[in-house]
Amino acid sequence: MKNKFSKGQGCAMLLVIVLILGGLAYYASIILSSTGIGEDMSIKLGLDLAGGVSITYQVDEDDFTDEEVSDTIYKLQQRVEAYSTEAVVYREGDDRITVEIPGVTDANAILEELGKPGSLEFQTPDGEAFLTGDMIEDAQAGSYSNDMGNNEFVVDLTFTSEGAEIFGEVTSANVGNTLPIVYDGEVISKPEVQQAITGGTAQITKIGSFEEAEILASNIRIGSLSLQLSELRSNVVGAQLGSDAISSSLKAAAIGLIIVMLFMMIVYFVPGVAASVALAIYTCLVIATLYLFEITLTLPGIAGIILSIGMAVDANVIIFARIREEISSGKSVGSSINMGFKKALSAIVDGNVTTLIAAAVLYLFGSGSVKGFASTLAIGIILSMFTALVITRLILNALFALGLQDVKYFGKGKVLNTLHLVEKRMILFGISIVIIAAGFISMGVYGSNGNALNYSLDFIGGTSTTVPFEKDYTIEEIDSELVPLVEGVTGDSDVQTTQVQGTNQIIFKTRTLSLDEREALNKVFVDNYKVNEDEIQSESISSAISSEMRADAVKAVLIAVVCMLIYIWFRFSDARFAVSAIAALGHDVLVVLTCYAVMRISVGSTFIACMLTIIGYSINDTIVIFDRIRENMKLKKVKDADALCEVANDSLTQTLSRSINTSITTFIMVFILWLLGVATIRDFSLPLMVGLISGAYSSICVAAQLWFVFKRKIGKNKIADPAN
Repeated sequence: MKNKFSKGQGCAMLLVIVLILGGLAYYASIILSSTGIGEDMSIKLGLDLAGGVSITYQVDEDDFTDEEVSDTIYKLQQRVEAYSTEAVVYREGDDRITVEIPGVTDANAILEELGKPGSLEFQTPDGEAFLTGDMIEDAQAGSYSNDMGNNEFVVDLTFTSEGAEIFGEVTSANVGNTLPIVYDGEVISKPEVQQAITGGTAQITKIGSFEEAEILASNIRIGSLSLQLSELRSNVVGAQLGSDAISSSLKAAAIGLIIVMLFMMIVYFVPGVAASVALAIYTCLVIATLYLFEITLTLPGIAGIILSIGMAVDANVIIFARIREEISSGKSVGSSINMGFKKALSAIVDGNVTTLIAAAVLYLFGSGSVKGFASTLAIGIILSMFTALVITRLILNALFALGLQDVKYFGKGKVLNTLHLVEKRMILFGISIVIIAAGFISMGVYGSNGNALNYSLDFIGGTSTTVPFEKDYTIEEIDSELVPLVEGVTGDSDVQTTQVQGTNQIIFKTRTLSLDEREALNKVFVDNYKVNEDEIQSESISSAISSEMRADAVKAVLIAVVCMLIYIWFRFSDARFAVSAIAALGHDVLVVLTCYAVMRISVGSTFIACMLTIIGYSINDTIVIFDRIRENMKLKKVKDADALCEVANDSLTQTLSRSINTSITTFIMVFILWLLGVATIRDFSLPLMVGLISGAYSSICVAAQLWFVFKRKIGKNKIADPAN
């Protein structure tokens, strides 16, 4: 795209962009004003912000194992994620399982759609069961148009490897026969075998309506649970956090956004104005996308979006730095704008595609909050690239056409003295080793006395105490009046509260309490609030983040890292770039882990979100530096280690302002969030700030230095030391 706008076209383009921004801002304001109120134009909120439905099931069987309970919880988690990725399932007591689904208010509707968990069997015509529900991975309703143009309704089945083998053998021997599907002793379908089915998938046809197909699919899915369950109770529960949590977060976003815009305009002049308008459009698009794609938003999700606003200027900073370099080399402003976008493209694409690959893998292989995070991350990446590469460019070209063509409106790149950071690599590596070692030492010390990290209820479970009060308390009253009393008994600040709608009951979730502690807590409520002790109910609860979910998260991250490594290797044609980038990423994760260990910050569901955010953010900065190294390697003939060191140092120096400015804009957003946010969000934003600082440090002081070492010592085409 060249600067071909006439003055009239430039004016028209700016007018169109202003009108688009106005329309998007109006649309976003309606969505935000409705959010949490329950109107149609509202973003779906998580259990922490808007409440939802809580359903408790009882295990019907007398003889069951912990493994069967864990398997049932994991499979139920997969089922309820159809309603929300933020839904949670956990064990309550010995023989109960509780499901919490945010953003819904009709427990009966959920129970009807979810189905009643029971036994499921596929039988031969003589009534012999050959396949059970646990051999079915998934069942989904669908429809298609037949040759006559009429709708046909079906249920698509996916079997486990064991189920696929058995189903293939039985269908091969029963072509033309029916194989009844029996759920809780009742035949719910009698599909006819039309051919041998050996591919691991099958389709049930000749269903009367899509609703019937959905009910059948639901029964099959719920029938694949390891245990039979019956509903014990269901409640509509209130938000765990007050309206202050949303309002303070939105205030932080607004203030942070304004500060970032001012920073961009002060540092980059006219391009900064273009970036600010593009950033405003980006923010409105994110809000609209959350609503249109019905993504459930939790408090960590809000924090992630606020962080993404800071990250969204990254591409603009890369472009503007390149424009200034071109101006400094003597090119005209118009030519510099074109060349700036052209030269910045590879770094922007490589950095964002790498992170987008990670988001895709996390969504495909993760579960629960990991999926939710991956969705918001992918949205942020795609929209930030669009606004930077398209909107910012259109605005810049329009402003240029209107006469803002003088160099003083764009600025020149300053020639900095070369930083000799590669020569200081051992000192820099030593600093990192000391910090990371402090984390492991801290975990070792605390681990000898209990938990190496300060695990929250989400990870280790605890005790749930349901207390019936004489009056209805607001969330603010609960936080200021009741929670401190509970903390006084438990000696722990990790207390989660939930109100049961339609009653005066409040559920307090705490660390695991001994019998004496339970009695002491009951006494506090009896003495201070005249609660009937006989009506207080206490149960042990499992972690909301099951071992299977943790395993899914770890697997997803490992696969994502491998995919990022492969992509970087492919794009840079050198595995040493990829290994160095991944090593720097690992460095940042360990530094943030040190923060959690030393400061004893609560490790809960936000811990996963924080670590995933650092993984997504850290790799970008490193790739920008590596992109400059790749460019400089092509311009210079590197024959020895001295020349290689010079290339690395020059590249670090040339990208330094970009690295610092991007870190500043992102840090501003997170710092304002920490400053104004509620206690829960502070536990998320503090380690994030540490991660941002670590990410900037590792990109400048670790990644390039590692590449230099690997380039000299490992692989083909090693660069030898100069002859003495």
